[in-house]
Amino acid sequence: MSLNSLRVKVLLAYVAGMVLSFTLLVVAAVVMVKTNALARMDLADAAEELAQKVRFDNDGKPLGFDTSVDDLSWLYDGPQRETAYRILDDAGNGAHFSSAGAAFWPAGGDALRLARGSFDFEHDGMTVYGVTEPFEHGGRTWYLQFAATARFMDLLHRVALPLVGAGITVFGFVLFVAFGLCAYITLRYTLKPLRDVSESAAAISPRSLHARLKAHAVPSEIAPLVDSFNRALERLEHGYRVQQEFLGNAAHELKTPLALIRAQIELKEDGGSARDALLSDVEYMTRQVQQLLLLAEASEAHNYKFGVVQVQEVAQEAVSYLQRMAESAGVRLAVFAAAEGEVAWRADRGALFTLLKNLLENAIQHAPPKTLVTVEIHGDAVTVRDLGPGVEPAQLALLFERFWRAAHRRDRGAGLGLAICREIALAHGWHLTAERAEPGLRFRLSSMDGVREA
Repeated sequence: MSLNSLRVKVLLAYVAGMVLSFTLLVVAAVVMVKTNALARMDLADAAEELAQKVRFDNDGKPLGFDTSVDDLSWLYDGPQRETAYRILDDAGNGAHFSSAGAAFWPAGGDALRLARGSFDFEHDGMTVYGVTEPFEHGGRTWYLQFAATARFMDLLHRVALPLVGAGITVFGFVLFVAFGLCAYITLRYTLKPLRDVSESAAAISPRSLHARLKAHAVPSEIAPLVDSFNRALERLEHGYRVQQEFLGNAAHELKTPLALIRAQIELKEDGGSARDALLSDVEYMTRQVQQLLLLAEASEAHNYKFGVVQVQEVAQEAVSYLQRMAESAGVRLAVFAAAEGEVAWRADRGALFTLLKNLLENAIQHAPPKTLVTVEIHGDAVTVRDLGPGVEPAQLALLFERFWRAAHRRDRGAGLGLAICREIALAHGWHLTAERAEPGLRFRLSSMDGVREA
């Protein structure tokens, strides 16, 4: 996938965010372990929980912890010297001690600051972490102090941290996969309207300028772009319609004056070669006007009436129509059915006739005398071939350009015949190509909806 893809960028941002989150988590964990902040937090949490379990006698004096709630008295009593606790009154006097006794605790310093917080002290050459947690009972404020040696906390962390690390790793992997899958699916369905819009835009052509892109399912950030594109299509369609209307109107307006001029010239009894030259010019202009009309009609999809058409039948009609022209040029025409049975296409019959007629006219104009021009009908294609000089490879792309004419044709055509063929093929969804046949030139008309009938 391209790095310029919106989907790739969002996924990369997600991966970068996950990596950054894990990195910060690891850095925070290392800092807390190195600075003993984790040990102090653990002790503070333990002291807060213990303060809620202190048990008092009838005189309001602390006796220890309520073992019916959570019996952890073994952790603070006995011969061990790793943990201890004591309860002080609001004057700082010891009211109750764990089995370590008063000797475990320092006589002064931060330990006697009767406020919530942490403190450190030394005992038998060991560093001890302590915390103070105040609580209320019987209208008095008491202070629970809980302490644990550094080596004891280190032991706990050595045992707990690997388990916590493994848990974080598993959780992170599951989170990464789950969120990654959700992000991928979300992006896939979020960007689907954009793919649909792109395909719709790619399908728009001069024959479907009336189509518009649908913006109702497009993300709101992209909707203004789609609306702008639709407005641009409206302007293009308007300009295209104006151009086509001008072309058709101009051709229609020219037909009548040309017919009148031709009639006047023919009525003249004298004139000789000048009269013949004028008639030739008028005939050339009339042919150009007729071709312009056909080109304008071929460019408009609403001019077509589609139905099932027998291709061989239309080809025979085109050959019969051009038979006199072929005889004048000394060229023979033939239709061959390469497919078994009749070949039927979905097409406008008149447009298919015009297309085949123009291809045959072009072949006749370039074929040498006493040669054969053939029409071969296959199941999904029709080919028209002549045995003339053909064209250079560089000129193949120019054959369907408007007003382009080869140098060795016999007549003075307008150079619009093959352009009309291309417009008709595009309107039907066909593919029209030209290729060198050695000798001659072969035009191939391909259709994807051709069917055979027995």
